[in-house]
Amino acid sequence: MRWIANRLDGSPLFEVRLSRILSSSDYRGRLAPSPSGLLHLGHARTFWIAAQRAREHGGRLILRNEDLDKARCRSEFVDAMLEDLRWLGITWDEGPDCGGPDAPYSQSERRDHYLEAWKKLRASGLIYPYSCSRKEVGQAAGAPNDLDDEPVYPGTCRPSSEFPSSMTNDPAAFNWRFRVPDGEEVFFTDLHLGQQHFIAGRDFGDFIVWRRDDVTAYQLAVVVDDAAMRITEVVRGADLLKSTARQILLFRALGMAPPKYYHCDLVRDENGVRLAKRHDSLSIRKLGEMGWPPEAVRAGGAPAGSRFGSSEA
Repeated sequence: MRWIANRLDGSPLFEVRLSRILSSSDYRGRLAPSPSGLLHLGHARTFWIAAQRAREHGGRLILRNEDLDKARCRSEFVDAMLEDLRWLGITWDEGPDCGGPDAPYSQSERRDHYLEAWKKLRASGLIYPYSCSRKEVGQAAGAPNDLDDEPVYPGTCRPSSEFPSSMTNDPAAFNWRFRVPDGEEVFFTDLHLGQQHFIAGRDFGDFIVWRRDDVTAYQLAVVVDDAAMRITEVVRGADLLKSTARQILLFRALGMAPPKYYHCDLVRDENGVRLAKRHDSLSIRKLGEMGWPPEAVRAGGAPAGSRFGSSEA
């Protein structure tokens, strides 16, 4: 397995390899739900695939509570996700409820890990603070590239030179962006969807790694945690393919090897819209109350007599 990045002229810029072949006992997969709402049908299928792949490899499955969004994450949703995963028949070896060698397993308790990574990126000149408003960014960027990703940041507040690393030791009070290498091609081979190719600065721009309200952004937190928890394979939805390209750049910047990736086809509603937590009627909990058996929910399809089925991305 290898990851390669090239310049636009085709010359290699960097290549990341997993040089050793993983034995069964080396495999470490993960479930990473966010308790910002009830888990839905799409989560069920993705998490079931992740659990099955860990079992097939004779490895370990780690449950990580991605509760960074203080405004949306609630304790009742943490309880609900644990109950719903167990109802689906999914078990895990490490997690916030059972502990493990890489505790804590809730992101809200892992700030020190993220701060260490932020300091390394800042010392390398790879991140910078910015103060332009969301409105200014939105006006400059126009419409998003697609329905599943953020707009490409136009570089409105990007400094012309590296931000002096001596100016601050605390990321709070600023939004911080990772400076992507414009024009760099990032390739990776997805274990389900095959070869993937993105160009930094075209398909995605400088992205947020730390928010001014002192919350680590998703992209940095998952990279730090996947490395710290020794995750060897990430199973998640195909809507995060572009995030994988971003994260590969962060892994390289932090001197870490990325895991392998398996991106699942998306489950969509009857109108072809990708499921989200706003689809409360398609939550795992609601479907169970409606009489769906766990095996139908895990498959992402409806039992006989139901109007709803799944469609693949």
